[in-house]
Amino acid sequence: MRMGDVSFGGAVKRVSLAYTPEAEVGDFVIVHAGFAISRLDQEEAERVFQYLDEIGGLGDSSGSASSGRPGDAGSSGGPLGSGEPVPPGEPERQA
Repeated sequence: MRMGDVSFGGAVKRVSLAYTPEAEVGDFVIVHAGFAISRLDQEEAERVFQYLDEIGGLGDSSGSASSGRPGDAGSSGGPLGSGEPVPPGEPERQA
């Protein structure tokens, strides 16, 4: 299964990319239950960040999208990290 690293407000988590085969490093994704389920363009991701800022859904809003903005869809997703996909059967790594 193809895996990728996603930043959630500074915490990097390994998630499955099985449902988003088109996702590439730097893309914003929505994550649910450990699976990236949707890819967002930067403009759409910024709208999500703005909405979450308004409702207080982000713990820290000091970053920007291009630098891996903290919050990354309020721990529901974020930019796909620069880590290489993990081959099937390889254990997850801690960031």
